[in-house]
Amino acid sequence: MNRQAQAVVMLLFGGAVVKASVTDMYLRYVKEGLRPFLIAAGVLLIAAAVMTLFYDLRKPAASGHDHDHGDGKPHREPRVGWFLILPVLGLLLVAPPALGSYAAGQAGTALSNQQQMSDYPPLPEGDPAPITVLDYASRAVFDKGASIGDRRVQLTGFIAQGADGQPILARIILSCCAADGRPIKVGMSGDAPSGLATDTWVEVVGTYTDRTATDPVNDDSIPFIEVESWRQIDPPKQQYE
Repeated sequence: MNRQAQAVVMLLFGGAVVKASVTDMYLRYVKEGLRPFLIAAGVLLIAAAVMTLFYDLRKPAASGHDHDHGDGKPHREPRVGWFLILPVLGLLLVAPPALGSYAAGQAGTALSNQQQMSDYPPLPEGDPAPITVLDYASRAVFDKGASIGDRRVQLTGFIAQGADGQPILARIILSCCAADGRPIKVGMSGDAPSGLATDTWVEVVGTYTDRTATDPVNDDSIPFIEVESWRQIDPPKQQYE
């Protein structure tokens, strides 16, 4: 692959990064706060590609893709380098979905990796109190539900399949990007959702219960929520916690 071809690949890759960054697509891969860095990186790639093409096209044209390697014979650049353009085109034309139920089933719940708090802040105002799946799971396991009490809480997540085949509520948490995504899992008792496909997003309202289960992947505890009501919703803009 010659310099012009490399510049074209760089230009397409930079364009794909900028396209993902100026839309909500980038939220499928990284945390929201990294958006400015992605835009800057994409712009730099595009600028570098344009400058490379500009200076390379000003040079006298060589005979096709043949280059003299010092032995007096022309050598054709290997065409396999063009395969580098395939993942770039994939990002431009087909947007992979955010991590969901499959990723949750392959990894153990990441609750034990989270920092335990000795004193949890009060729940948000409102009835029910909207909290994250991670916040509920942490309070339920590490605080034994003391900071929840008899308050009703509202959780938002997607449906995944538990070890017993029953649906559980899950959410993927990120430290930086989708590569380090790990699931947080919450079992559901009471009026739990049924008949829904995996990866269906739901909003669940319920109360704390001391029921737990063991994640067969890593033997960590999975807390439960006693569901009072639920409703199906569209996937949120920010699908990670």
